[in-house]
Amino acid sequence: MVMQIEIADGTPCVQGVPVGAIVHACHEKTLDAGLAALAMPGLDRRTLEPVLTYCAELRCEADQATCPGCKRRTEAEGIATLDDFIARHEEIVVGDGSVRLKGTGVGRLTTPALAALEKTWSGENYWFWARRVLRKLRHGIRRAHIRGNAIAPPGTTPSVILIEPQLPDNIGMVARACANFGLDDLRLVDPRDGWPNEKARIAASGANYVIDDAAAYDTFDAALGDLNWVCATTARQRDLRKPVLTPEQAVAEMRRRIGEGQRCGVIFGRERNGLETHEVARADAVVMIPVNSRFASLNLAQAVLILGYEWMRSSGQATLGRVTTFEQPLSSGLYLNDQAPATREELFAFFEHLERELEAQGFFSSPDKRPSVVNNLRTMFVRAEPTGQEVKTLRGIVATLVRPKGQGRK
Repeated sequence: MVMQIEIADGTPCVQGVPVGAIVHACHEKTLDAGLAALAMPGLDRRTLEPVLTYCAELRCEADQATCPGCKRRTEAEGIATLDDFIARHEEIVVGDGSVRLKGTGVGRLTTPALAALEKTWSGENYWFWARRVLRKLRHGIRRAHIRGNAIAPPGTTPSVILIEPQLPDNIGMVARACANFGLDDLRLVDPRDGWPNEKARIAASGANYVIDDAAAYDTFDAALGDLNWVCATTARQRDLRKPVLTPEQAVAEMRRRIGEGQRCGVIFGRERNGLETHEVARADAVVMIPVNSRFASLNLAQAVLILGYEWMRSSGQATLGRVTTFEQPLSSGLYLNDQAPATREELFAFFEHLERELEAQGFFSSPDKRPSVVNNLRTMFVRAEPTGQEVKTLRGIVATLVRPKGQGRK
């Protein structure tokens, strides 16, 4: 069964229910609770996905439709400020009714508090909510049924070798750390609770391909058999003549060797007492993570995470934030989303507004200093690179501050 989306009075609806209301219900509650609250015939997890996709991909734009409560409708109606929003209503009742905001439009609205109104008047980005719910829907399906694939070909990333891991939860968290940073080959030497283990899968939080491909070995030697170079992680000094490397140095060495066709691995010890000296002796080098000398013990997954981070960082392929169908990688620096900085016209109008009101309030007490104060104010706001919406907000603040005390919005 396919849920048909129809446009009714400019609103995309399914069985008469706005798509935005469906998204809202599933976002505010769990998926199943949202579907139960909607109680729409035929709407279940399977048929919900196309509805969410319609919203997430902003297909409503092609239909020239918007949903009540969505920010796109607010923008389509030309409502740019809270004052505009109030003006569209006949009256907005705040709290117990002691505060009533009068407008020139039609309809009566209630809100629990002014703060709530200021936060919600512009509407919600339902398309963004739909993308969140889609991720929940698809992530849940993937974790339950789909086996993932390794990212890199065998031998092109270091093997992560855990010696006699005790807790399945720790193995799962290690798998998650491996997936975070592109380490696909997880090897377990004599895990205490056996292998495979469902608790590890749960703790992996979706890193199923690492769990599924993880191999268990009976002995230390068997786990290292096909590797050309290995390093052992430890926080304790050993009476062994071996190179001592930082994670960054160890990763650089492994990248060089893997580039030459060698296979490399990193050995991590037991949760309780780490690696035995005879195990460290079989490694080509020792890796020590810079830590507080008074407390050098790291959780197993934390240690793997640090080595994994260095591996990913050195690859030049890391991204800031996740990359999905709807999200692109970010660059470091100020993030403006889709909003450009305000135009000079918007900024100059704000400056005139601000300076006019400051003049009226007697802020510029010294005419001689006025030019330098004005320059400082303008420099401060230009440096902040406010967006057009932020400039509107600033102008609203100025207008509110100069309004006579006790006089509400009109």
